[in-house]
Amino acid sequence: MGGNWASRGAGLVVDPGPSQAEEVGEGVALGLTGTRPLTVLARTCPCRPGREPHPPVPRPLPLCKAPLGLLPSPGPPPRPADRRSQGLCPRVQKWFYEKFGEYVEDFRFQPEESTVETEEPLSARRLTENMRRLKRGARPVTSFVKNLSALSDWYSVYTSAIAFTVYMNAVWHGWAIPMFLFLAILRLSLNYLIARGWRIQWSIVPEVSEVVEPPKEDLTVSEKFQLVLDVAQKAQNLFGKMADILEKIKNLFMWVQPEITQKLYVALWAAFLASCFFPYRLVGLAVGLYAGVKLFVIDFIFKRCPRLRAKYDTPYIIWKSLPTDPQLKERSSTAVSRRPQTAASRSYVSSTPAGLSKDEDASRVHGAKKTNFHEIFNLTENERPLAVCESGWRCCLINRDRKITTDYIRNGVLYVTENYLCFESSKSGFSKRNKVIKLVDITDIQKYKVLSVLPGSGMGIAVSTPSTQKPLVFGAMVHRDEAFETIFSQYMKIMAAAAASGGDS
Repeated sequence: MGGNWASRGAGLVVDPGPSQAEEVGEGVALGLTGTRPLTVLARTCPCRPGREPHPPVPRPLPLCKAPLGLLPSPGPPPRPADRRSQGLCPRVQKWFYEKFGEYVEDFRFQPEESTVETEEPLSARRLTENMRRLKRGARPVTSFVKNLSALSDWYSVYTSAIAFTVYMNAVWHGWAIPMFLFLAILRLSLNYLIARGWRIQWSIVPEVSEVVEPPKEDLTVSEKFQLVLDVAQKAQNLFGKMADILEKIKNLFMWVQPEITQKLYVALWAAFLASCFFPYRLVGLAVGLYAGVKLFVIDFIFKRCPRLRAKYDTPYIIWKSLPTDPQLKERSSTAVSRRPQTAASRSYVSSTPAGLSKDEDASRVHGAKKTNFHEIFNLTENERPLAVCESGWRCCLINRDRKITTDYIRNGVLYVTENYLCFESSKSGFSKRNKVIKLVDITDIQKYKVLSVLPGSGMGIAVSTPSTQKPLVFGAMVHRDEAFETIFSQYMKIMAAAAASGGDS
């Protein structure tokens, strides 16, 4: 301690140095000195010989203005054990947080964030690329289905015989699950080698590589329109098949047709009782043997004999007889309208004039509906639509010689007569909006498809004439093949008749 000590009688005078005075002042300011004010004595002057020292002059330190009763009293000093415990807990917490803090944070509950996905704008290039991606992604599934069907059809007799023998032997000895696991490992191993650059083809049905044309950079409006229609048709057919499958499954379990669901109900009860009273190995053996015989023998016979399949193939009969929701709606509407239709037919028969049969009256009504056909297209009265296209085919006419959008795309109905190909526009009733083409003037007719990357053969018919630089396209035809066959057969008939008449002359 940097101070002087002096004693006077029993009293002890403390002469603190500067640092001690500051520490004492801080202690007083914090209220840790108790209830009595602490005073620091002034430093004594050096004493002369024979003289007593000067009396000390006390200097009070500034106290806080709070009442003395509110100041905390000094507690007992902490014990060494408490100090150790206070220092050990933070260390344990720090170690625990460093080791397991990340895992603890993963289990912390947080409110779920709702994200809104941004939809991409419609693009012909993006649409074509998505079609290619879908085709590439579905290729393994379609290849597996084709190979399984080829095994069932005995496409390769040796391969099917070996597969049948190996499968039945594995099922008989209880190795069916190890066999499937080994096949999965083998398939992954082959995929690894193929990814490394090896050329390995492990397929029963040989894969035919399709020539993929690079996508066009700039498509015309007509090509984009036809592209969207082709994709819409494929999507419509795909969604329709999926809806049929789901609706049939739903109607099977909802007892829509009780006689069909009853068979499933009895089969489930039989399987439940068999699983309760027979060992699982015996049940698995029976199911495995039935699946092998069904796939390799029974299905082969049924596919070769359709009449036999229609009589005895129970799963096939049940699946075909299950109705879809549109079929149920059609049945209900037919049942409801049966009585009113019977009453209307009776009143119709009573109102028919005497001496006029039903067929003659029906033809008279049909003729009244079609009396203005030749007037619409400025044709002779004997020009009527063929029987196969009395109602026409809905389509759109794409005239690629025109520049304006409203001129080269028109929706309407296509008819075929004995000598003409007639297109009636649905936008306007004026005759200038319609199109009439002589079958004799057609130089070329063929099926039309916008892009080869799309599956199928397209939905259009291209017709070339001397008066047009580019072929006229009748696109977005749902019954395109039927229309093409009708037009082409009538065109060949007209050309044969024209050639015969030219030879006679």
